[in-house]
Amino acid sequence: QVQLVESGGDLVQTGGSLRLSCAASGFIFSINTMAWYRQAPGKQREFVATITSAGRTNYADSVKGRFTISRDNAKNTVSLQMNSLKPEDTAVYYCNWNNPIGLGTRHYWGQGTQVTVSS
Repeated sequence: QVQLVESGGDLVQTGGSLRLSCAASGFIFSINTMAWYRQAPGKQREFVATITSAGRTNYADSVKGRFTISRDNAKNTVSLQMNSLKPEDTAVYYCNWNNPIGLGTRHYWGQGTQVTVSS
């Protein structure tokens, strides 16, 4: 079955850096677009970054220039390098794969990893 397992979350000071990783299994990773989302307390889950199978990336405006998404198809992993972290980056970060099925889409999520940025 599909599994997405995130790691790398931690407590860090403002201006610090963290690298999140997501290990994927149960599907053909290399041909699929992967994404990171985050959810802060009391807020809706929001898009952070995405990377296509060809390596094209897209970012939320709030993280552009600070975060970098990358993938390693040999290891079935997608990573999120986060620099210049701000308190508003505090959230649970989720790895995401959306599988088109017929006319719909099945969404897969990991369990999440907590990132806390102290001011």
